[in-house]
Amino acid sequence: MPRNVILRYSQEGDFVLDPMVGSGTTLIETKILNRRGIGFDINPDSVELTKRNLDFDGDYKYEQVVRVGDVRNLKEISDISIDLIITHPPYLNIIKYSNGRIEGDLSNISDVKKFCDELEKGVIELYRVLKEDRYCAILIGDTRKSGHYIPLSYYVMRLFLKNGFVLKEDIIKVQHNCKSTPYWERQVEKYNFYMIMHEHLFIFRKPKKDENLNKIKYSTGLY
Repeated sequence: MPRNVILRYSQEGDFVLDPMVGSGTTLIETKILNRRGIGFDINPDSVELTKRNLDFDGDYKYEQVVRVGDVRNLKEISDISIDLIITHPPYLNIIKYSNGRIEGDLSNISDVKKFCDELEKGVIELYRVLKEDRYCAILIGDTRKSGHYIPLSYYVMRLFLKNGFVLKEDIIKVQHNCKSTPYWERQVEKYNFYMIMHEHLFIFRKPKKDENLNKIKYSTGLY
C-alpha cells in the first residue's frame, strides 16, 4: 500500500512523513524510492524495530529519519513542510502495541469518543505540517463491540473533514489470510455475525489557502 501511494502522490526528494511508523513499512519504501522519509512513534520498541528494518544496503540517495514522538505533538516538524503523509493508526485497543506500558499510546484506548478526541489532536498537527494541495493517506478499519458494528473509519474520516481536509479517494483494501482469521471464523459461527474483511484507505488533500471549494463541497466538511 505505501509504495503505490508514494509513487502516485510524491516525487523523488520529497519529504514523506509517517507519524505512527509501526514496523517501518512506509520508511522502507521511501528509502527504496528515494524520498526523504521521516517517521515517529510513541513506542520506543517500534522505533528500534523500524531502524533494524531500515538497515539494508543499496544505492539510495537519502537517509531516513526515525525517532520517538507523538502524532499529537509534531514539534520537530515545521509548518507547511511535508509533501506527503502516510500512516496507519491503531483501531482502538484491538491490538495493544505497548500493553499499557506507555502513557498516551492510542492503542490502549477502548472508548471510541476518547480515541477520536485524542486522534483529532494528531489530525490538527498533520494539517499544520502538510503543504497546500498535497495529500495525506490514512489506512483505518472498523471493529465490533457488544455484537454490533462500529464504523470507526467513518468517525476518523469525519475528523479529517472537520479539520480542513477534503476527501480525494476512499479505497477499499480487502484483507486476506490474516493471522486472526481462524479465531474470527470460530466467533462468526458462535455468535452469528459477518466477518470484517476490509479496511479503508482514505486519501485526503489539504486545499490551497484561497481555493474555492464550492464545486467539491460534498467532499469537504462544509456540507
